[in-house]
Amino acid sequence: MYYLADTANIEEIEKLLYYFPLEGVTTNPTILAAENKKLSQILPELINLVEGKMLHVQMISNKAERMVDEAKKYREIVADKCDFYAKIPISKEGFRAIPLLKKEGIKVTATAIFTHLQALVAARAGADFVAPYVNRLDNISSHGIEVVGHIVKSFNDFSLPTKVLAASFKTVDQVHRVTLTGCYSATISYELLERLRSHPMTDTSVATFTKDGEDLYDIPF
Repeated sequence: MYYLADTANIEEIEKLLYYFPLEGVTTNPTILAAENKKLSQILPELINLVEGKMLHVQMISNKAERMVDEAKKYREIVADKCDFYAKIPISKEGFRAIPLLKKEGIKVTATAIFTHLQALVAARAGADFVAPYVNRLDNISSHGIEVVGHIVKSFNDFSLPTKVLAASFKTVDQVHRVTLTGCYSATISYELLERLRSHPMTDTSVATFTKDGEDLYDIPF
């Protein structure tokens, strides 16, 4: 599975890039609001940090043609520094925008997906990624992991090139169970990325190794 950071917090991304094998970063208006920064301020910072990796930026426009104009401008700013994806919410205008964007050579991530069929339609429209929301489905007594599993299976059954980028997680267990569906990638908050890579028994083991070996490792380096 590929891991992306679902954040626009520069400090968090810097910390993750120091050690974590991130494939990129995803953003949306809510994430930007949490940072209280304008896109014009934060986009250049993200580009510099994520250079050579994926950068998924969500469009805010409500009309398909405006989504295309918006995405073209962001792609111009990103240039060839990152692997740019326009995140398109799958409203009627969003579905219409996807093939228009593909004609412009712009990669698309269809976002705000809550059903298996929405993902299939987005894939047929030409989306490169679909982003189903796991925890938000769980919160309405639905089954987010099951929906992801159905999407993965159908993409495999129909030999569709679209990949699944699972999103909206609140627990490490949700990430674990999504992994078991064969999902291609997941975008995850800084807090959960920290939790999934660590374990208290690992920390205890390392402390024991250090104590046991401090007088025995005598080869200089």
